[in-house]
Amino acid sequence: MKQELANITAGQQMGDTSSILLGTGLAIVSMIIVPAFAVRLGLNESLTGALRIALMKASSKALKGTPSR
Repeated sequence: MKQELANITAGQQMGDTSSILLGTGLAIVSMIIVPAFAVRLGLNESLTGALRIALMKASSKALKGTPSR
């Protein structure tokens, strides 16, 4: 019984860690990489902003653990 509980707890911690890593990665991409590519490719500021907003929303959902629709 204790072993099963330990396995469940370890699985939940792995899920929490992976969602934190995913959310952090998406936030970094939206803050640093998207603007850099936008400048390099000459994208419009409104398109760059829309991409950043979409990535930040995905980051927030990943951190909350909410599945996307």
